[in-house]
Amino acid sequence: MRFSLILGTFGRTVELEQYLTSLDEQTCKHFELIVVDQNPDERLAPVLAPYEDRFTILHLRSEKGLSKANNLGLKHTSGEIVGFPDDDCQYPPDLLHRVARFFSDYPDVEGLCGRSVNGSGQDSNGRYDTEPGAVDKFNVWKRSVQYAVFLRAESVRGTWFDERLGPGADTVYWASDETDFLLQLLEPGVTVRYEPSLTVVHPHPVLDYDERAMQRAYHYGCAMGHVLKKHRYPLSFVARMLFHPLRQAALSLARLRLPEARYLWSAFKGRVKGLLS
Repeated sequence: MRFSLILGTFGRTVELEQYLTSLDEQTCKHFELIVVDQNPDERLAPVLAPYEDRFTILHLRSEKGLSKANNLGLKHTSGEIVGFPDDDCQYPPDLLHRVARFFSDYPDVEGLCGRSVNGSGQDSNGRYDTEPGAVDKFNVWKRSVQYAVFLRAESVRGTWFDERLGPGADTVYWASDETDFLLQLLEPGVTVRYEPSLTVVHPHPVLDYDERAMQRAYHYGCAMGHVLKKHRYPLSFVARMLFHPLRQAALSLARLRLPEARYLWSAFKGRVKGLLS
């Protein structure tokens, strides 16, 4: 099986080089990397050059927005399996081999999701289910992260990322782009499996509860609320998704963890805004 890996990138060079190194170290060599460059300059040229004779790189350009990058990349794929790596993630050496073996062993399954971990193997960029199983409309929030999602190319043809969602979008919805994409696939019956042992290394995005973190919590919350509304989740599930950050904020406030409480409150406000917008 051949992979088409779509990587939208903006602003990063050191992190991208680390990803390229991890890709070069894969035990499975059957892949192409589709780099969708959203930088206004040529900063990527010296980063990509050392790898151009080691594996296939297709270097494209697009306007800013990760969903725009993914949609452009989808138009240029040639592999049987599609993945969406981040420009600051790293693949364990056997990742693509394990994914290829999974799709070979389970020909009726059309998608595979893993989880995100930091360098110590702990969950990063979210909390994930500990048990494997099918991905559905309700557990997709804890069983997927974009750079650990792999899909059969034939199953995604005609499905596109919502360009109002995701990092770099010209809206208040800075996330949930991959969740919305998976929901579009799940609704007509595409089968997706979650395997928590399949991991991609990614740093945790929130290290300090500064203003940038507050802004991120709000806009990510807006995206979640919007996707809950877009896909017509039942009121009981929406209430649970709203109650969680509110409850955690109250607990943090009671423990005098004021920055943490403010962060969670920002997430709650964002979810409400997304539901109402």
